[in-house]
Amino acid sequence: MHIPDNYLSPSTCAVLGATMLPVWRRASVKVKEEITRKKMPLLGIGAAFSFLIMMFNVPLPGGTTGHAVGAALIAILMGPYAASMSITVALLIQAMFFGDGGILALGANCFNMAFIMPFSGYYIYKFIRSRVRTEKGALAAVFISAYMAINIGALFAAVELGIQPLLFMDAAGRPMYFPYSMTATVPYILIPHLLVAGFVEAIISGGVYSFILKVSPGLIYEGRTVKTNPIYASLYLLLLLTPLGLLASGKAWAEWGAEEISKVAVNGRVLGYVPQGMKEGFSFKALMSGYSIGGFSQAVGYIFAAAAGCATLIILFKLLQMRKFKP
Repeated sequence: MHIPDNYLSPSTCAVLGATMLPVWRRASVKVKEEITRKKMPLLGIGAAFSFLIMMFNVPLPGGTTGHAVGAALIAILMGPYAASMSITVALLIQAMFFGDGGILALGANCFNMAFIMPFSGYYIYKFIRSRVRTEKGALAAVFISAYMAINIGALFAAVELGIQPLLFMDAAGRPMYFPYSMTATVPYILIPHLLVAGFVEAIISGGVYSFILKVSPGLIYEGRTVKTNPIYASLYLLLLLTPLGLLASGKAWAEWGAEEISKVAVNGRVLGYVPQGMKEGFSFKALMSGYSIGGFSQAVGYIFAAAAGCATLIILFKLLQMRKFKP
């Protein structure tokens, strides 16, 4: 679901980035109002959790891969604005240091994964919980909201990509940016999410919710103690397991490199060219592109990249804790 640079036109990126500005502003205000200084590091934990589970690629129908995001779960535990801030920072770190998602497309990726997903998941959860008040009902609400949130986010990504060939053509009448219309993007992106990725998201969210309910119920219920040590321990374990994400072969659909897109076959037809806007567009080389580190095996590099990303996120939110938040 990470849209690379030059897949969307600069104007599309600008519109989606501008749409996120009031969301980020409101999130900053709401976090200062609702999150105490003591709980501020929890946003870093949420960002690190989202960062890590996005490294666990799973095979999807059609030979592609996908991953969970954790947006609905973080929103349920900490509120949608806190989730928006956590996931935004995680996406920023992914784009800047690991080349996962575009720099210019950051606003678009944040719109899908740090706005649409946490807010839709949160309000679906609240709707279900207002009608089903049992503990089992809460777990079912987490499962359903997580499943629906990632599919809603995937649908938005499919539409954003699918409108590009309708709006932006070169002098020869060929698409300048992403070349496939919604007749391809919607089924190729949404169906694998409906069949597999959505259930992966739901199972992970439900499992983590149940785990937190046992080890740190203060994250779910007001007035109870928040215990972070078991949560940090689970993050360390997750970090060590990240090489499992390398087992899924293939790439996520619509996350190819510019040099690969000409060879991609969609509906049995190979594109055969690189769109002008993609060939001549913005170029940025991330320091640890593909979560790899020179001189290390792929698995070891993946672990080091995961550790670097998590440490950066947790430190950033620790620094935010030092600012003037509620005592």
